[in-house]
Amino acid sequence: MIQIEMEVNRVCALRFVTKAGRSDVSPFLTTCLRQLRDYFSGKKRSLELPLSLAGTDFQKKVWRQLRKIPHGQTVSYADVARAIGHPKAVRAVGNANGKNRIPIIIPCHRVIASDGKLGGYSSGLARKRWLLRHEKDR
Repeated sequence: MIQIEMEVNRVCALRFVTKAGRSDVSPFLTTCLRQLRDYFSGKKRSLELPLSLAGTDFQKKVWRQLRKIPHGQTVSYADVARAIGHPKAVRAVGNANGKNRIPIIIPCHRVIASDGKLGGYSSGLARKRWLLRHEKDR
């Protein structure tokens, strides 16, 4: 299950949870849920939702770059660092990736180590592996 945290019609966090709480269903939440359902069913490859990003300027730069990674593809942390104009900031990119509070919409699961290993994932490597397989199969 996924829990969505919103702030004035913007997504500010998305979490994988084992049990969902109840919430008022707004038109915006309905849109979020429809896009997520379509993503998981393979009908949608990217989610276009307004976001409320809380982080440093560097983190936001990384997160904007992550949204450019095509569905079903992966890039390395070094690729992201080069793309944002900070080629030596590979570790900082990894840290920013780990601070992403809006997985799937900001597809941090598509970033892997330069040697092809998965690296880390705040929601667990099994989930990252599943998401990457899910996207390759669609």
